[in-house]
Amino acid sequence: MRVAFIAAECEPWAKTGGLGDVVDALARALGRIPDGPAGLVDVFLPRYRSVPIPPQAKEAGEIDVPDPASAEGSAAVRVLEAETHGYRLRLIDHPAAFDRPEIYGYDDDVWRFGLFSRAALEVLRRDAVPPDVLHIHDWHSCASAVFRDTFYASDPGLGRAALLLTIHNLAYQGWTPREAFPQLGLPPNDRSVAPDPAGLDLLWAGIVRSELVNTVSPGFAAEALTRRGGFGLDPALRWKGDRFFGILNGLDTEVWNPATDADIPATYDRADRSGKAICRSNVLSELGLDPDDPGPVLGVIGRLDHQKGFDILAEAADRVILGGARLIVLGSGDPTIASQLRGVARGWPDLVAFVEKFDRALARRIYAGSDVFVMPSRFEPCGQGQMIAMRYGTPPIVHRTGGLRDTVVDETSNVGHGTGFVFDRPTPESLVDAVTRATAMFPGGDGATSPEWEGLQDRAMAVDFDWERSSAPAYMAAYRRAVEIRRAGLEAGPRARPRAPLPRPG
Repeated sequence: MRVAFIAAECEPWAKTGGLGDVVDALARALGRIPDGPAGLVDVFLPRYRSVPIPPQAKEAGEIDVPDPASAEGSAAVRVLEAETHGYRLRLIDHPAAFDRPEIYGYDDDVWRFGLFSRAALEVLRRDAVPPDVLHIHDWHSCASAVFRDTFYASDPGLGRAALLLTIHNLAYQGWTPREAFPQLGLPPNDRSVAPDPAGLDLLWAGIVRSELVNTVSPGFAAEALTRRGGFGLDPALRWKGDRFFGILNGLDTEVWNPATDADIPATYDRADRSGKAICRSNVLSELGLDPDDPGPVLGVIGRLDHQKGFDILAEAADRVILGGARLIVLGSGDPTIASQLRGVARGWPDLVAFVEKFDRALARRIYAGSDVFVMPSRFEPCGQGQMIAMRYGTPPIVHRTGGLRDTVVDETSNVGHGTGFVFDRPTPESLVDAVTRATAMFPGGDGATSPEWEGLQDRAMAVDFDWERSSAPAYMAAYRRAVEIRRAGLEAGPRARPRAPLPRPG
C-alpha cells in the first residue's frame, strides 16, 4: 500500500499548531510499524518562505500545473524532494503563492491551497506507482477531494485512490463563495460540485467525497456530531455514519523523553525522578521566580486564544495565586489576552512569569520544571500538551472536552487511579476549583514528600501514548478500509452521488 499525505503543515518545516506535529509524527510512525505502508510515506508541503530546504533535498524538476490565476492557464511549479525524518518530503515551490511572511491569512488562500493540492496530484500522477491512499488534512487540502472526482476521475491511478480526511480543527472550513470558484478552476454555476447556491465549504466537500473521515480523538468525534460542537458540519458528519470516527493522536516518545531531552538541565525517568527538582529550580531561577518557594508551580504553554481558554486563565489568575500557586505562561497570540496576562504579571511580579513568544527549548524546560500543567481549552480536538506533561511527570489540569477527557483521568473522582485533574465547565470558577484540588494534594510547605503526589506522577508517566503502539496501526486499518470502500464503489459502476446535508450557516 502506498500512502501520500497532503497537508499545509509539517513539523519541523512549517507549524502553527498541532496539525504540523501530527503530520510529522504519524508519517514517521507509519514507516516504523511492521505492517506499515510499502516504501516511504510521501508528505506534500508548500514551500513557504519560512521553510528551510533540507541539505539532502534534490530538484525533482518543474511541472506545469493548471492555474486559473495565470494568463497562460498553467504555472511552472518547482518540486523539491528529500528523504528525511523517516518519510519523503515533497515541497511544492511556487513563490507567487507561498513566498510570503505568513502561512495563512490571505484573501487568495483558496487559490494558494487549491494550486498546492493540484500540484501534489500532478506529481503523483507522474509517479511510476500511483498512491492507494491520499491522506488529506483539514480544509487546506480538501480541494484534492474535489479534483479527484472531477479532473482526475478517469485517471487510471488517481481515480482509484481512496481518500481519508483527518479533521484537526473544525473551526476552519475554507469557505469559498461562488465568485471565487475560478480560483479553483471550477465553473461558478456547477451545482454538481457545489449544490449550495452561495458557494462551497471546502471542508464539507472533503467530508462528503472522502471514503472515510476521522478526527483526532473519540471524544471530539462525539462532540462534532452535536449542534454545539459541529460548527455547522454536524449534519454532514452524521450523514457519514460509521465512516466518521475518532483516532486518538499519539505522542512521539523519542522526541518527548525526559530521560534524553537535551534542552532540560537534568534528565530523569519514571524510575528516578530526582532530576525533576533540578529542572524546577532551574526554570524558576531563569524566569526570575524564587526557586526555594515550595508553593506549586503551574505551567501553561500555547497559543493565546479564546479556544485555548487563556482568557479563562487570565480571569482566574488572581484567585489561583491567592490560593498559594505560582504561574508560568509561555505563548503569544490574541493581543487582548496578552494584555490581560501582562497585567497579571505586573500585579504579581514575584509569583507570575509571562513570556510572550514561542520558544521550543523554554517550553521543554517548563514541561519538566513545573509541578502542574494547565490546559483550560474550551474545545480541544486532541491536544498534545497534556500528553507531554504526563510524560514529564507533571500532572495536568484540563477541561473535560474532546481529547482532553480521553487522555486524563481525574484524581478527585478516581482516588488512587487518576493521572491529573479535570474540571467540567469552561469558567474561571471551575478552573480555580481544579487548581484548589491539585494544590490541596501537593506536598506541604515543609518540603516533605507526598506518597499520594508521587503516585499521581508515576501513573501519569506510565501512560503510553506512543504512536507506533496504538494510533499508527489504527490509521493503517483505516487506510485498508478506505481502499476497500473505494474499490467496491468503482466496481459497482457510476451512480448518482447521494445528496449530503449542506453546512448549517453559522
